[in-house]
Amino acid sequence: MPAALDRLLAALALVVLSPVLIVAAIWIKLDSRGPVIYRQRRVGEGERPFEMLKLRTMSPGSDPVGVGTAVLRDDPRVTRSGRFLRRTSLDEIPNLVNVLRGEMAIVGPRPTLAAHVEHFGIAGHARFDVLPGITGWAQVQGRAGIPWEERVELDAWYAEHRSFALDARILAKTLRLVATGQGLAPD
Repeated sequence: MPAALDRLLAALALVVLSPVLIVAAIWIKLDSRGPVIYRQRRVGEGERPFEMLKLRTMSPGSDPVGVGTAVLRDDPRVTRSGRFLRRTSLDEIPNLVNVLRGEMAIVGPRPTLAAHVEHFGIAGHARFDVLPGITGWAQVQGRAGIPWEERVELDAWYAEHRSFALDARILAKTLRLVATGQGLAPD
């Protein structure tokens, strides 16, 4: 999708979802101490680092347990509000700010942790030719339910085959997955 369209959609979505953000922020603050917004360094287009924003879903201080450690369905680090926010993908709403900043797109490979970059291999580095996205080809193919290596391959495939039609297809499938809740949380 063109960057201008991404930014327009992100701005509209933030306006529409602002009541959800307010309710989520209150719930997060009532559920546990700590900030509402979680900031994490990720690697984006051209392997440039940026600060990705999300709604906080884990207890403060959980990252030192292991940055990049998989979060399973009953992970004790996840708060009560966090379980719901993760299951519904509402924790990703602040990613729209990253889209407005030009650090992310609506559709693209999910931004990765710097520690994971060295494990991509040559083919996997194609994912850094495009902006990372809020949703992407790998997410609609199974998200956390598919092996990491397969997600890397799917992201590289997307980077090489991206088009407006493919982005529209990914968005439609994302909306369907969010509406049904299927495949959004790891089992």
